[in-house]
Amino acid sequence: MKLNELSPAAGSAKAAWRKGRGPGSGNGKTAGKGHKGQNARSGGGVRPGFEGGQLPLYRKLPKRGFTNIFATKYAIVNVEKLNAFEDGAVVDIKALLDKKIIRKELDGLKVLGSGEITKKLTVKAAIFSASAKEKIEAAGGKAEVV
Repeated sequence: MKLNELSPAAGSAKAAWRKGRGPGSGNGKTAGKGHKGQNARSGGGVRPGFEGGQLPLYRKLPKRGFTNIFATKYAIVNVEKLNAFEDGAVVDIKALLDKKIIRKELDGLKVLGSGEITKKLTVKAAIFSASAKEKIEAAGGKAEVV
């Protein structure tokens, strides 16, 4: 196989539709923009949410709530999910991501106490609930704050 013989998988690449290249192209003259008007002009069109001067919906609706941009968002895991690991394993964010128990690292790991744990594990997390710490230690494991 040579470089000039390479081609994309069938159906994966869509050919560019060249605008304004004559009547035979099916997209000539006005290039699909119709005749005159704001949308036919260069740089034409309106911004998203614009309703022609009418008061837009996003301004009519009441403002609700508050989002604290400094809040700490933890990746949360319950102790019952930790049974997926072997006895004596070290459980941290990396291990949980590898097993797809959590999706994102966020600002750290928080372990909650829902369910039962049967394995003896060393769990490293940013924060533990009191019941989670109690259950991990009752199973013979260690809860380490990192």
